[in-house]
Amino acid sequence: MPLSSHISAPSRRGVLAAAGGGALAAVLAACGGSGSSSSSSGTGAAAKTGPAGPWSFTDDRKQTVKTSAAPTRVVAFTGTAAALVDFGVDAQIVGVFGETTLPDGKPTAQAGDLNVGKVTVLGNVWGEFNVEKYAALNPQLLVTHMYEPGALWYVPDESKDQIAKLAPSVAINVARVSLPTPIQRYADLAASLGADLNAPKVTSAKTRFQSAAETLRTAAKAAGGLKVLAASGSANTFYASNPKIAADLMYFAELGVELIVPNKLDSGDYFESLSWENADKYPADLILLDSRSTALQPQQLAAKPTWNALPAVKAGQVTPWDAVPRFSYAGAAPLLENLAKAIQNSKKVS
Repeated sequence: MPLSSHISAPSRRGVLAAAGGGALAAVLAACGGSGSSSSSSGTGAAAKTGPAGPWSFTDDRKQTVKTSAAPTRVVAFTGTAAALVDFGVDAQIVGVFGETTLPDGKPTAQAGDLNVGKVTVLGNVWGEFNVEKYAALNPQLLVTHMYEPGALWYVPDESKDQIAKLAPSVAINVARVSLPTPIQRYADLAASLGADLNAPKVTSAKTRFQSAAETLRTAAKAAGGLKVLAASGSANTFYASNPKIAADLMYFAELGVELIVPNKLDSGDYFESLSWENADKYPADLILLDSRSTALQPQQLAAKPTWNALPAVKAGQVTPWDAVPRFSYAGAAPLLENLAKAIQNSKKVS
């Protein structure tokens, strides 16, 4: 499933439907809507204390959140939480929503170094957000991505008003801007919450990211016009992604990667939907294939003759693409390194 299918499609009614309206109303009433709840909850010990004194942060909706002290009970989209952990915000995160654990209980790739066993998972798939559990966490701040203006990533439309009453929110724009921009914004947020951006963990990750960027730049230049297509596959559709929207693809292009730009974009401009009969519309030497669990993977696509006939597929030049990356230096550096390696190991075949 492509990125903007999650943006534009109506949210599925998740576990909220199972939470009795009366019980939820009682929790809402008990918590109020100030976002300045007590730090105690069913999750155990209080979270880490943030910087002393008043706290404020202006997000990418140009909305400023102001509290008497830095929030110490943060709930976030799983990928967002993982990015904050990379910057040193850890004990403050008490809950997450979005794909967090696999069927065997292990963390998803999106969870990064987040300790999923120490946070409350409010929903593990698109459309799930247990508002009753959220209220019980006594949240002080909700943080997530913003792909479309004003829209909170993975916060269901049908419950967003109830969610908004419980704690203030921060949205970081991750679309139509190059990758370093949201990374810096999450770094700024983490610093405001008490993270030390000069900690060795953070500075070494930044150095690795910068080095990886130069490696990719060199690889792209040496490739001499190797054509790259970012794509996602579903049962009936092959989606060609637009590198002028996604932050990571924008950055890859800035570093010299020759990414194919679809010429008949769907609404929202995130991709062009192609029938499998037309999957060869954009000949590519290398395919970046959406690696999320919501998209079909090479072993599943092998049953489609038109997939097998693509020049890049026949040449074995398909590499995983994290379509919703972790917006931190630690999360993004491997993406640059892996793409550089894939380009170095590819040849022109289209």
